[in-house]
Amino acid sequence: MLTTLLAICLLHWVGMVSPGPNILVVSQLAADVNRRTGIFAAFGIATCAVIWGLFALLGVKAIFAMHTHLRMGLQIVGSLYLCWMGLQLWRTGSVAGTKQAEPLSPFAAWRLGFVTNITNPKSALFFGSVFAAALPAEPSLTLMLAILAMLFVNAAVWYTIVATAFSHVKVREAYARYRRQIGRVAGSLMGILGIRLAATAGTY
Repeated sequence: MLTTLLAICLLHWVGMVSPGPNILVVSQLAADVNRRTGIFAAFGIATCAVIWGLFALLGVKAIFAMHTHLRMGLQIVGSLYLCWMGLQLWRTGSVAGTKQAEPLSPFAAWRLGFVTNITNPKSALFFGSVFAAALPAEPSLTLMLAILAMLFVNAAVWYTIVATAFSHVKVREAYARYRRQIGRVAGSLMGILGIRLAATAGTY
């Protein structure tokens, strides 16, 4: 059991530290608003990681394989959402679509993190692949619960670290000076991720 958990944990960390929408959202919120907002978004992402992990355990990858139209539809919806967020960042420098940094309620920040992660079906495919490679043929309920708990802790810890780093006073000062330029770079990256997701719809 411990060996399985360690293998999945390592693969999860490798996937998380790779640049993507989750990191962009948390870092932008932490730098543009405050640390607390970024951390609540991190917990939204972590909550969604548990849901994607549960879906993977239930065999959503097999469902996607049998119903490619469902997978393609989810990918297109996710790509449109990422492109929309990229447009907000390009126009205003904020994922919330406002020209000035405005405080978000804890729930609004959590929801933003959750929606960012849930609109990326690649997460389910990632977990499905990892679980297929690392899980025993008949995992116990204890092992599955331990995996879900680990996914939450891993995501909460990593994205809290990201939020803390980007909320540092020097980072915030630099962000304030170059908010528009940073927003356009982040918006472009988000848009590219959205376009890439749409272009690869149904191909993996």
